[in-house]
Amino acid sequence: MHKRTVLAAALAAGVLAAPVAQADLAMAKKYNCTACHQVDKKVVGPAYKDVAKKYKGQAGAEAKLIEKVKKGGSGVWGPVPMPPNAAVPDGDVKKLVEWILSM
Repeated sequence: MHKRTVLAAALAAGVLAAPVAQADLAMAKKYNCTACHQVDKKVVGPAYKDVAKKYKGQAGAEAKLIEKVKKGGSGVWGPVPMPPNAAVPDGDVKKLVEWILSM
């Protein structure tokens, strides 16, 4: 009986986590992030999974990436600059960065 409870909880967690990931991908699409970034492949900019891998375990990574999304940047992933996204609300930028770093 205990194994069934653990299995049921794990399945429920996976089912509940899936809509959150989809909601964040939908947000990335809403702000046109997916024109340059995809989850698992490089387009113009790096794949989100590559960003997560590069910044995994780094102190201050979230704040650094939030600033980069808002102000833009260049040179970290090659010569193509990322334009600033100042019009994206701060709360949404934070959610997007948290989602990316969770990969």
